[in-house]
Amino acid sequence: MEKKTLFLGLESSCDETAAAVVARYPDGRGEILADVVLSQLEEHAAFGGVVPEIAARAHVEAMDRLLAEALQKAEVTPNALDGVAATVGPGLIGGLIVGAMTGKAVAYAAEKPFYGINHLEGHALTARLTEGVSFPYLMLLVSGGHTQIVLVKGVGRYERWGTTIDDALGEAFDKTAKLLGLGYPGGPNVEAAAKNGDTKRIALPRPLKGEARLDFSFSGLKTAVRQAAQAMAPLSDQDIADICAAFQKAVADTLEDRIRRSLKRFKDERLSSESEMPALVVAGGVAANSAIRQMLTALCNREGFSFVAPPVRLCTDNAVMIAWAGLERAAAGLQDNDMTMPVRSRWPLDPSATALIGSGKKGAKA
Repeated sequence: MEKKTLFLGLESSCDETAAAVVARYPDGRGEILADVVLSQLEEHAAFGGVVPEIAARAHVEAMDRLLAEALQKAEVTPNALDGVAATVGPGLIGGLIVGAMTGKAVAYAAEKPFYGINHLEGHALTARLTEGVSFPYLMLLVSGGHTQIVLVKGVGRYERWGTTIDDALGEAFDKTAKLLGLGYPGGPNVEAAAKNGDTKRIALPRPLKGEARLDFSFSGLKTAVRQAAQAMAPLSDQDIADICAAFQKAVADTLEDRIRRSLKRFKDERLSSESEMPALVVAGGVAANSAIRQMLTALCNREGFSFVAPPVRLCTDNAVMIAWAGLERAAAGLQDNDMTMPVRSRWPLDPSATALIGSGKKGAKA
């Protein structure tokens, strides 16, 4: 029988508590044996966003139960595992502590190695589990906390080509939804409203479009949406739909410009072999947006790239990607077994890249 390596993964960086068991075979294939996710949407909906204290308490209440459920579904015991992986950053400190301490406890009790995983690396490597994508490839990471273009050169080897100088795209969706009274989470609600809207009725900016740099900016777009809504008040259902349609189209146009330039750079630098079609991977919660997926699919078809989007459930926060990242690191010989590894609220994939958030507004994040 072919020997497979088994990892338990735990995720608790924001408002999803998750546990998973994933296997990796010697040829690099992966298999998901258990995938359990508990969302906290109802707990945070009344506040229009994630409340860190509420999130941490919910993780404490749910983590042990989800861990046991994942092991039961996979029909394995902790002693049968080859390693334990947990998200240790970036994210909300309270939640990260819950997952990291639980993972360390399981690893210690079962005498297995512990892998502290960068949440962003989990997103970056998911396409290798689901689609078997080969290195190198480009990744567009679009979530509530991050908007980045990253060259994925190998496990643990990442080069950031572009990032946001102010708001993350997911944050812009959430704040637009809140402004229009659409509720939390904003992304799905804005997308639903946009389906009934006119994309041409309201003129909105395309921030940084046409610039050679590959960075993003969404603060000005968010401000333009607020000004348009105030000018049209009181808003009818059709007004809201038109604003959402215009906003989503502006986002898609901006992304298309940034990604088209990134694909050109990838080709110009001859980063992939001539015998293999280069790939663009999209990850993060905003990757579930159908309009953005359609635009990226068409763009990749025109530019000669394969477009890879993992299943929607693996684009949002999950523990499968954390277990898989641990498996990939283990296979690459990156032994992270360190019970003293701390949690980190900020942890860039590319440590050599300069943090740009704060260039467009007060405050700064990595």
